[in-house]
Amino acid sequence: MTEITLSSCGGKGDGNFDNTPIFKHAIDTLKTAGGGRLVVEKGVWLTGAIDLLSDTELYLAQGAEIRFIADPMIYEPVKTRWEGVECFAMHALLRAEGQTNVSISGQGVIDGNGAFWWDLRNKKRAAGQKAPQEAYEKRLAALNPGYENQPGGGGGRENQFLRPCLAEFINCTDVSVRGVTFRNSPFWTIHPLFSTWVRLSGVTVENPADAPNTDGIDIDSCTNVVIEDCTVSVGDDGICLKSGSGADGIRAGKPTENVLVKNCVVKNAHGGIVIGSETAAGIRNVLAENSEFPGTDRGIRIKSRRGRGGDIANIRLRKLKMTDNLCPIAINMFYKCGVNDPASPLFSLEKQSVTAETPRIHDVLIEDCSAVGCKASAGFIAGLPESPVEHLVIKNCTFATDESSERKPAESDMFYGIPEVSAKSFRVINAPNAQFVGTIIEGPAAPFLSE
Repeated sequence: MTEITLSSCGGKGDGNFDNTPIFKHAIDTLKTAGGGRLVVEKGVWLTGAIDLLSDTELYLAQGAEIRFIADPMIYEPVKTRWEGVECFAMHALLRAEGQTNVSISGQGVIDGNGAFWWDLRNKKRAAGQKAPQEAYEKRLAALNPGYENQPGGGGGRENQFLRPCLAEFINCTDVSVRGVTFRNSPFWTIHPLFSTWVRLSGVTVENPADAPNTDGIDIDSCTNVVIEDCTVSVGDDGICLKSGSGADGIRAGKPTENVLVKNCVVKNAHGGIVIGSETAAGIRNVLAENSEFPGTDRGIRIKSRRGRGGDIANIRLRKLKMTDNLCPIAINMFYKCGVNDPASPLFSLEKQSVTAETPRIHDVLIEDCSAVGCKASAGFIAGLPESPVEHLVIKNCTFATDESSERKPAESDMFYGIPEVSAKSFRVINAPNAQFVGTIIEGPAAPFLSE
């Protein structure tokens, strides 16, 4: 195998030199040689966007840090999927598209310089910006006609500040990421999209708990995925499975299926193992096991709503340990993020017509799981009246609430349209055949509230 170092190609790891053309030259050199390994040595290697190619391994030695330049104008528009809709967005900091046998490995760090992006996003939101203003926003708006009517999840589609992912693999086959630490992502951190045979092993993802929209790992319309021995601590969902949003995701028609998550730890996130809310093409054949979710808002989280679509089925979640969460299990088909109208029919408790954009959740088995210190409730399940949660079994689990906590049951998940209650019981709405077998609820006077 051909192996070259970044310094041998003229790179400098001093934290100041712009290595953007050096990375490109090095990767092109390996392509000419038929593939190989690019070694990034100890040091801080400043750069713009990096595009990986087939049969190439990016290897970060101990003490190596790739740090990305914080400048929206240098991440030019590329076609991707952003919060569930195919569109143009900023080029991911580290990206591969249409490649085979792509690998990132080592003991080093890939840093997205996220504070710049989060501060800019927060300033735009505080100023009430609702339309493109800057050149980098206007160029995306010009490429995304009708963006005003596209669904979003709260990331900022209305102003076209479509921040880049830290690492994105689009239409790739045989993707391997091993050992590396990803931190300070501008937006979602690791985003495989339309890819197959993806393995993430021993990866660490670190974003501050208050960093907006910084999901850890987002598996998006991918098949045959393994996530193992990973540690994730982020400001949004931890390990998340998606398949597009609404009409656009239905059009693409690419489900996420055959996913294994095992031996992982997720901390501080909005959810530990998460499905949705972009569920349009379906998510099925998922096993998550032997993992821990300390301090996440929710441990197990399945979220969708009318208009998102998708069939969520054959989900098995086992031997998951949760501590000090708001809610250990939230299955929520009234998910509110991205909609500012609580009175919308999307959140009606009356039956609506079933369409292609009506989500369905069924055949879910949760077993041998435990949770202690649940601050808001012991669990929350809310199906739609026209599409109830079906064939849900929660078996041999124990959930204990913290009755001294002042967190309210309404904080169990983000929803509109459902009346509040005061008890921290396990609440079940529109899941008429849910089975609780050998499951113990400790804390609330009434273990269950069924509606």
